[in-house]
Amino acid sequence: MAEKRTAEEIKDEILDKLEDVVDPELGIDIVNLGLVYEVDLDQAGLCKIKMTLTTIGCPLTDILAEMVERALQPIPEIKQVDVKFVWEPAWTIDRMTRYAKMALGIH
Repeated sequence: MAEKRTAEEIKDEILDKLEDVVDPELGIDIVNLGLVYEVDLDQAGLCKIKMTLTTIGCPLTDILAEMVERALQPIPEIKQVDVKFVWEPAWTIDRMTRYAKMALGIH
């Protein structure tokens, strides 16, 4: 029988899988871009991802939501994924990791 994982271990795996979701316009993953604001997994297996985009009105919301859902499918504790796009707080380059800034040539 598989050992029950802690919420922290599952959250780490979720963030790890979300690093496979690459913003098609920038070529950097959504975690390093700082687009993922919140990750929550309830007891019933509903995983809520609160994220934003680099610009309001970006046409990629449906595509990115689909990419997120696909990336999280292999995690056995997740039964359903709910991606919610939020615009507050507004995204800025300050949310990007050092890796993302270097990849995009931002100093």
